[in-house]
Amino acid sequence: MPDVRLASPRGKWILLTTVLGSSMALLDSTVVNVALPRIGRDLDAELSALQWTVNAYMLTLAGLILLGGSLGDRYGRRKVFVIGVVWFAVASLLCGLAPTAEVLIAARALQGIGGALLTPGSLALIQASFHPDDRGRAVGLWSGFGGVGAAVGPFLGGWLVDGPGWRWVFLINVPLAALCVPVALRHVPESSAGVPAGGRSGSGSGSGSGVRSGSDSVTRTAVPGSGAAAREARGHFDVLGAALGALSLALVTYALIEAAEGSLVVVVTAVAGVAAGVAFVVVERRRPDPMMPPDIFASRQFTAVNLVTLCVYAGLGGYFFLSALQLQVVAGYSALGAGTALLPPTVLMLLLSARSGELADRIGPRVPLTVGPLLCAAGMLLMLRVGPDASYPADVLPAVLVLGCGLVTLVAPLTATVLASVDVTRAGLASGINNAAARAAGLVAVAALPLLTGMGAEAYRSPDAFDTSFDRAMWLCAGALVAGAVVAFTTVRHLPPDCRRPECTTHASVVSPPLEAGGSRKRLGEG
Repeated sequence: MPDVRLASPRGKWILLTTVLGSSMALLDSTVVNVALPRIGRDLDAELSALQWTVNAYMLTLAGLILLGGSLGDRYGRRKVFVIGVVWFAVASLLCGLAPTAEVLIAARALQGIGGALLTPGSLALIQASFHPDDRGRAVGLWSGFGGVGAAVGPFLGGWLVDGPGWRWVFLINVPLAALCVPVALRHVPESSAGVPAGGRSGSGSGSGSGVRSGSDSVTRTAVPGSGAAAREARGHFDVLGAALGALSLALVTYALIEAAEGSLVVVVTAVAGVAAGVAFVVVERRRPDPMMPPDIFASRQFTAVNLVTLCVYAGLGGYFFLSALQLQVVAGYSALGAGTALLPPTVLMLLLSARSGELADRIGPRVPLTVGPLLCAAGMLLMLRVGPDASYPADVLPAVLVLGCGLVTLVAPLTATVLASVDVTRAGLASGINNAAARAAGLVAVAALPLLTGMGAEAYRSPDAFDTSFDRAMWLCAGALVAGAVVAFTTVRHLPPDCRRPECTTHASVVSPPLEAGGSRKRLGEG
């Protein structure tokens, strides 16, 4: 059983490493939004190019993140995580040097590949390393600090855009990677499917710990019941599944972004995208070693939380894409002013996310996953007050505070519930599926909202036109979040800690692991 404690030096290094790595990807997903008007002006780009600047990254991230999780489970989570960090940094450098919108979009697609390697690895390292009693708090801290990385993006992006220039929005990732990689190689134990980091040694050493002080070595034994996962790890890569999944997302995204043209090419692309999606499902059901094994959805809790994720991140994806533009194009804020205006959720996430994870440990995920999306929806509707010459204290601040409270309530329990609903040996796979769902939802939202709200190619250069479309978009985004709250309330379950029914061991929630008759705690997901 993984036994690294959060309060130990190694536990703190693991948390620092995973936060640094995931923050690169999370930061980049929001910091770019503030820079979009300046990018469009400097590179003479239409709205569709700005959409692709966001979506090229999310496309490869969502399409390949399942493969990234599987690679980590198979070849070592730390190894794949480090490769992802280095890849991401190199792609960021290319983004910062891009001379045209087309080159920037291509570099953003490469950046998404790096994100697909490092994002599931960060969560999987936490799940595979920490003692079960510390996982809830560790995930809460990871979510909180990672959320800070995402939330501080608009502020940092605004400062960089108004200062050294928008290219530094991407170049900032290079020093972050230079700090993360050596810390990971020195202090984070390796783990893979069936061999979790920090597992207990069978040698009966006095400390009982699998971690050797001051060393990267880890004494590990196979986790009971992990044979299936180990066999999966030795299988072939599902290249066909990965290709079909990415192709489906790419075609559907293209069709949505270019739908205003109404051409035959758009129609054919849309049909082909749907066909590729259907083919992906068929292939995954028939392959002996699929990238997304259908049996993982046998956990009703896992399925339910991923449905919530789709709804929630569709709304959040649309909001993050449009809100910074609204503040600059319509309200007349500078890039730095817009970033600063969106900063309050950062403070709330930093102060309260760990406590939110602990609260979900006690009361279960159902209430947080219902209340959180409703608060976020309320914050988005309050953004309807933001127009020309909007007052920050009266119009913007109430909206971002309510939205921040919703994120605090939602993010840590959502993440913890996903990981707790499957066997620990499938942590990378579960994290990859949930991240793919989140990114795909945001991808489709960014592609579809301009179409659904009548936002033209030059709308971001016209305050009146953009303001009208933004109001329509906020109603749609809030509706998606309300749908997520309804799904959470009706499908997510809270299983009591002393439950001994069979489904309690296969569909565990974020409460502490079920107890065996003898009183010892069972590992999450162990049947």
